[in-house]
Amino acid sequence: MATDDDGSDRDGGNADASAASVDSDPGSARNRDHDPLETLLAGNRRHVDSLPEDYFEDVQTSQHPGVVAICCSDSRVPQEHMWGVDHPGAVFTPSNIGNQVWDEDDGERIVDGGILYPIHHTETAVAAVVGHTGCGAVTAAYRVATGGDMPGPQGVDKWVEMLVPVVEEAIESGAVDADADEETVVNRLVEYNVNRQVEFLREAEEIPDDVAIYGFVYDFQGIYGDVDGRAYLINVDGETDPAAIRERVPEGYEPAAVSLLA
Repeated sequence: MATDDDGSDRDGGNADASAASVDSDPGSARNRDHDPLETLLAGNRRHVDSLPEDYFEDVQTSQHPGVVAICCSDSRVPQEHMWGVDHPGAVFTPSNIGNQVWDEDDGERIVDGGILYPIHHTETAVAAVVGHTGCGAVTAAYRVATGGDMPGPQGVDKWVEMLVPVVEEAIESGAVDADADEETVVNRLVEYNVNRQVEFLREAEEIPDDVAIYGFVYDFQGIYGDVDGRAYLINVDGETDPAAIRERVPEGYEPAAVSLLA
């Protein structure tokens, strides 16, 4: 097992005691009275100590993740743990505000490089778009689309602004009822956005036809059901009808196919 050689014998006891006295989450309320750097270092030490000797053996010189999953960069969405992954190299995990598969280059909307890289350079043949309930980016875009201000600063506004047309399209088409309460509207817009992102990938020339594309919504608020942490499958290669999706999933996983828009 890997060990530190930076004087850990001298300070290991104190560091471990300090780590044990606070929550393991560096951003938790309990840790705000403690040194965040110490919390990070202590957490990494626990990570190092937990790894078997051969943990990185198969991926030290190359990677071939089976899936690229683009998630919202919300801290409540555990990008690898949500799939039960406990080994490196399995999931390529780009993220941004609002789990958007696109970016803009000289005014042109292009597929985000975080998705294209594994597909073109690591033989990845599955892409997943993962939204989540209560998405702040979708909420901000909805408020802008209905007359509110951009949240700021500029680096955030860029991503919110790219979502505003998606929200406007959903409302103007009647796909999402804007007369419902905001929580209901936002969560339906989350799903609509995931479907729109999947559609963009399916239409993009840079995505080979044999790449499977799935859309999920990660639920930690009990919006889709009473199972927190479930990734609800709402789109399979453009198919959004829950009944049709249930026929395509492996036996036993039918409860994961649910839609707020159906």
